[in-house]
Amino acid sequence: MPAQPLNAQNDQNFSNVVKTLADILLLQGSISQEQSRQIKFTEIQTGKTQEEIVLEQGFVAEADLVRAKSNLYNIPFLDLETTPSSPEALSILPQQVAQRFRVFPISIDKNSKILNLAMADPLDLTAVGFIEQKTGYRVKPYASQPTKIDTQVTAAYSSSLAKEVTEALKEVAPEKRLIQVVDSGRTSVVREEKVSEIVKQILSFAVKSRASDIHIEPQEKSTRVRYRIDGILQEKLTTPKELHDGLVSRIKILSGMKIDEKRVPQDGRFNFSADNEEVDLRVSTLPTTWGEKIVIRLLKKTGGIPDLTELGLRGRAMKHLEDAIVRPHGIILITGPTGSGKTTTLYSIIQRINTPKVNIMTLEDPIEYKIAGVNQVQVNPGAGLTFASGLRSFLRQDPNVILVGEIRDQETADLAVQASLTGHLVFSTLHTTDASGALPRMLDMGAEPYLLASSITAIMAQRVLRKIHTACRIDYTPDEKVVMEIKKTLGNLWKPDTGVKFYKGQGCNECGNSGYYGRVGIFEVLPVSEKISRLILERSSSAEIENTAKEEGMVTMKQDGYMKVIDGMTSLEEVLRVAQE
Repeated sequence: MPAQPLNAQNDQNFSNVVKTLADILLLQGSISQEQSRQIKFTEIQTGKTQEEIVLEQGFVAEADLVRAKSNLYNIPFLDLETTPSSPEALSILPQQVAQRFRVFPISIDKNSKILNLAMADPLDLTAVGFIEQKTGYRVKPYASQPTKIDTQVTAAYSSSLAKEVTEALKEVAPEKRLIQVVDSGRTSVVREEKVSEIVKQILSFAVKSRASDIHIEPQEKSTRVRYRIDGILQEKLTTPKELHDGLVSRIKILSGMKIDEKRVPQDGRFNFSADNEEVDLRVSTLPTTWGEKIVIRLLKKTGGIPDLTELGLRGRAMKHLEDAIVRPHGIILITGPTGSGKTTTLYSIIQRINTPKVNIMTLEDPIEYKIAGVNQVQVNPGAGLTFASGLRSFLRQDPNVILVGEIRDQETADLAVQASLTGHLVFSTLHTTDASGALPRMLDMGAEPYLLASSITAIMAQRVLRKIHTACRIDYTPDEKVVMEIKKTLGNLWKPDTGVKFYKGQGCNECGNSGYYGRVGIFEVLPVSEKISRLILERSSSAEIENTAKEEGMVTMKQDGYMKVIDGMTSLEEVLRVAQE
């Protein structure tokens, strides 16, 4: 029988007499009353400590045991999986010392001379004394899982990011850390070189870890560096506050911005090469409370554009989309929130229909990938080149296919409709949550229902979710209630007759212990049939349009996600994270 935590009344009465590890584990719900009594009885019989007995019997997970010990000794608990490396802290504690005492340096406070230290045994006074003498800092201990300390010590000290930044920090003496790029003299040059090296390592790590964005964010006492990997932000590094202005200035110089202008946002871009891979970096700065924040978007120039099957399109959705893109005219809309992969899908479609026989013109903001043989135009509102004005000019350029980055207003919507009715194939995007919501949105923008009904051929909604890392994938049997819910959602799409197995990633070094590697899309494609056209003419709601589309065989995003869960491509948690209504 699983352990149950004590109720609130017992909890309050019991808290006055809690004295042992078994009592706290019982309070946490980690063990049962019977197991608690067994631990105490064995302690009396054998003279072993309660911790030794718990470990021998394997009653609880390591994390639960460490949390209980932190509660017992009144020492804060720390989860190292969510803690970034601090090169400054790593630089004052050698790897050999960290491995010998099973500790990991989290951060340092130079003013109060405190070293925050994750420890497998926070009561090890010998370790505390040795480290205090070695570093000259007073240790503030945190309780943490021994296995995670081992993993973090290996990863952080060997990671090129933390290692190189640590080396660079060592060479910048503390009294010279206030870096000013405009300084003159020999010491300034050395310091500039070190800042350049740190920036280079931050960018190189982003390329190696497949990050799509880098966030360099000033905090009150430090600067944190976060990477968006497979769509999720992960904090990987903290650097001293004094280095922030130097990092910002270096990145501004590279991207052609004004380094002395700190009051207004700026944009720039530059190229960077690492591991034989060239990336285009789009840089944005923003003044915040503690200084300028920088966000860098990475766009790979190598590797090419994925085809539609690589994105995750298949089955009915693929057939409906293929039917729409082979038509010579009409509007195809891709919908979804920011970051849902709409632009990538559009590029994949354009790549597919790109032949010397057709004139393809795109109007984008910004141009993310350059495609050979396609006429790509960058929107420039300052010069009067907007989506609407550009689209009007396109019609005089004899196009076969037009891609408009986004339909934002009535003028652009009207022009897109007119372009499709005059024999052009038009692609564009809209910010709506699902495919059926795009039609009422176009009507709200002022598009005429009778024109819309005859011009739109298909609407696709999409999201991106993380793929399970196949190298560390394991299967498990899901709860019966979960299976019944999925079966109900899938209806006649349900395939398995025997036992259902789901999959998850255990986590390994290659996937950064996340269990995920790469991303895949989930899609719903709504072809505009005669019934749907009539609903547009009647200005029907998105719910009515969606129900009719389902009756006609449309596979929803959630259904597509569940099928990818059954196929072992992704996890149930990922589908619920991005597609739960």
